[in-house]
Amino acid sequence: MASIRERGGRWQARITRHGHLPETKTFDAYEAALKWARAIEAEIDRGVFVSLKEAERTTLSDVLLRYAQEVSPSKRSAANNIFKLGFLARQKIGKLSLANLTPKAIAQFRDDRLATVTAGTVLLDLATIRAVLNHARREWGMAIENPVEKIRKPSAPPHRDRVLNQDEEKLLLEVLTPGEFRGKDGRFSKETRDTWVKPMVTIAIETAMRRGELLALQWKYVDLVRRTAHLPMTKTGPLEQFR
Repeated sequence: MASIRERGGRWQARITRHGHLPETKTFDAYEAALKWARAIEAEIDRGVFVSLKEAERTTLSDVLLRYAQEVSPSKRSAANNIFKLGFLARQKIGKLSLANLTPKAIAQFRDDRLATVTAGTVLLDLATIRAVLNHARREWGMAIENPVEKIRKPSAPPHRDRVLNQDEEKLLLEVLTPGEFRGKDGRFSKETRDTWVKPMVTIAIETAMRRGELLALQWKYVDLVRRTAHLPMTKTGPLEQFR
């Protein structure tokens, strides 16, 4: 049964029902408190009431950082995932509680990001938020809907299929050669001192391996005689080998 009492010039409504945790909310007017109490009691009577307490006191930033701490470390792309979650947690939208995280708020975040980054980046941002909110619903019991699923997504950018021509490839590898490099203006400039950069770029050009795959490549997976490199695991799953 609901009880309403005045506290410090405001009105506090409190509902206690068997089998439910107490629900309490404070209002400026008695009528508002009474209306809220009746609405909640009606939902309890119909068996459709879902408490928003946790969603109201938990911000989007809270769940993003919790996901980064508890879930991301088990992912293969943990470092990148944690960095992305930290960036999103620092955005203005991260201050909103989950109860106030509406499709309108997500749409505004989308539009603000589109003003500074590409549609592809925004799609990745939205996909990250969507995945975290779905996890919060399924695994952490957050009584929320996923507002990301209700907004219009920006069109995905067209796939890029352009490759370096011979002159561009030659110039790139010359620049990556340790030592000095004579530019088109005739001047010498010091380039990379890392002897591994040029061979890594060469392998990337020949195999289309991703940065993470290149950095994870170990000598035990390289066969210089057969001229192959084996990748036990890639972004899209196991692969046999690159030749």
